[in-house]
Amino acid sequence: MKISSVTYKGQLRTEATHLASGNTFITDAPVDNHGKGQAFSPTDLMSTSLASCMLTIMGIAAETHGIDITGTVCSVEKYMEANPRRVGRILATLTMPAISYDEKQKAILEKAARTCPVSLSLSEILLQDILFHWNS
Repeated sequence: MKISSVTYKGQLRTEATHLASGNTFITDAPVDNHGKGQAFSPTDLMSTSLASCMLTIMGIAAETHGIDITGTVCSVEKYMEANPRRVGRILATLTMPAISYDEKQKAILEKAARTCPVSLSLSEILLQDILFHWNS
């Protein structure tokens, strides 16, 4: 299934188009890798995709089990490695809303986050640190 088209625009910039909606975004190489850093880099997108996927799958689980996670925020940190250059670690910190979640609800949401499709698709050598802050 074709989902997108990506065009190289020059100067280490790409433009991606979502074929179904026509939505677009650009990427730039990061400053530490010859770029301008004026937009998400491809590795930023990969790291951010993990957070977006976790929140989406948590949302599905929350709807299924009658749990409110509206307002949950995931902060993403990316740590690069050299030789070969790659993302070595992603730290995803999920801050839950000030709701009193019981232990079963917490387990459901944490399992959903840790088993999202992006998480399961990433290399096993990539360290995925997923932290939860329960504000109850």
